[in-house]
Amino acid sequence: MTIAQNLEKPIRALGGTWDTRRAVTALRGAGHGDGNQRQQEKRARKALRDLAATGVIVKIDPDSATYRLAEQ
Repeated sequence: MTIAQNLEKPIRALGGTWDTRRAVTALRGAGHGDGNQRQQEKRARKALRDLAATGVIVKIDPDSATYRLAEQ
């Protein structure tokens, strides 16, 4: 299972808005907490971008990495 897939589960379960900080916390819970804070944030932003590219989430703020679940 990819890191993005591990992040998709809590996003679908919890809903709401998702930013880098919230994604890092969720990924730590899924066992992806290795590395320093900067590495964890980079991994979380990539997972968020990957989920946006597949249409799972949509970016809601053009100036920050803030997303929400796409309308189904």
